[in-house]
Amino acid sequence: MTKRQENALKTRQKLLDNAESLLKTNGLNALCVEDITKKAGVAKGTFYIYFKHKEDIVAELCRGYFKKIETDLSEMKSKKINEKLSVYFDSFMQAVEMYGINICREWIKSALTPETAFDFNGESKWQYDFNMLKNILTNAIQNNELKENTPVELLTHLIISQLYGMMTCWCMSDGVFEPKDWTKKFADVQLTAILSEYLI
Repeated sequence: MTKRQENALKTRQKLLDNAESLLKTNGLNALCVEDITKKAGVAKGTFYIYFKHKEDIVAELCRGYFKKIETDLSEMKSKKINEKLSVYFDSFMQAVEMYGINICREWIKSALTPETAFDFNGESKWQYDFNMLKNILTNAIQNNELKENTPVELLTHLIISQLYGMMTCWCMSDGVFEPKDWTKKFADVQLTAILSEYLI
């Protein structure tokens, strides 16, 4: 890699880091390109070398976090499916709380109105989450943790509706509802019931 390419990567990362900091503090509506570049110490035009809109940088931040969850789960070879799903739920809700209620509302809005959806590698946020969860269950069948006849599509719909329900309740309660508390309850009670018939 040339020095110029290294500098370009550093500048891009600086924009991402400062956008994330502003996003957590001020939310999406207050986030603007000028504030990101000012905080990063670069010219405003530099932003547009790497991103088209502020929504693109937000989508990139979110993709990075959820990609890490996916990588972490793939490395958990010794954990059973219940444990993996518990880790997934916990990590998912950590992301919800970390990115804040304003970003969470944007995710829900994009699920309800797909034409405004954040782009997660050519998918909407909802489709990305659905596919990740479906892959976790499919891998559990391949690893002989779940029976061959496990209705993966149905279980994915049931579980994702719970996750998005918790996210929506958090937004509707204006942050009073504690999603991480309910994630644990869901994993301990409902998830056990949902999977019990299919566990090997």
